[in-house]
Amino acid sequence: MNIETIPEGIREDIREEVERFNEDELEGSGKQYQVRFEGRYVYIDRDDGFAGPSPILRLGFTGNLFDWEFAIFKYSMNDYDEEETFFPGADQVDGTLQGALRAGMKAYG
Repeated sequence: MNIETIPEGIREDIREEVERFNEDELEGSGKQYQVRFEGRYVYIDRDDGFAGPSPILRLGFTGNLFDWEFAIFKYSMNDYDEEETFFPGADQVDGTLQGALRAGMKAYG
């Protein structure tokens, strides 16, 4: 299946799920995840309240909400790496948005 963009209804679901994660998991930490969309990708950035949003991960929409493609942001490359599997939190990557958010939290504190 060749998906070019994420439907608006799914985008809204993602925004709501990230907001719930911020409230449930990051409350009081001074950090929060932010979401950007571009084509079939969801970009997850984290704002720590100091330097503005920093890239954390990218998810590729496959048409299945429980089977996202995952790519961690590597600052050494200044790009997202779909092949990287050796980082703190890699064990949380399970194809879900929640798993990706937890992986990003462990990878970048």
